[in-house]
Amino acid sequence: MLIMRIAIGADHGGFPLNERVIEELRAAGHEIEDFGTHDGNVPDDYPDYALAVGQAIQNGKVDIGIIICGSGVGANVAANKLRGVRAALCGDTYSAHQSREHDDCNVLCLGARVVGVELALEIVRAFVRARFTGEERHRRRLAKVNEIEMMDDE
Repeated sequence: MLIMRIAIGADHGGFPLNERVIEELRAAGHEIEDFGTHDGNVPDDYPDYALAVGQAIQNGKVDIGIIICGSGVGANVAANKLRGVRAALCGDTYSAHQSREHDDCNVLCLGARVVGVELALEIVRAFVRARFTGEERHRRRLAKVNEIEMMDDE
């Protein structure tokens, strides 16, 4: 298995799951860049963690990222505001591996209040193990997504 550099961040809603995910990834030998939170009792804001994980992707410090909040939705919205970040909110293993294989997603968002711990760990495993296929049709579609992203500059 390929060892990956993985950024991970979670707000207070994702804290307990975040700890389990980190434990699982470290046990598998992956390098973890942990952006917190380290206290689930302190109110905080998911955009801060989405920004930290997204910037780690942008500057090449990590291969992929994981962001966990209560529903996963807010983290997903915030992460996708960052250029070059392709975040996928996944609640099942199929979406997790498909997001990497077809859409070359580099950030997984999870809803700690939506998926149970065991399913979340299966989703993480599927996302981490999957690789972009590089098929022409997927490259073509990603080029179109990149064109849309560049429209912000106009």
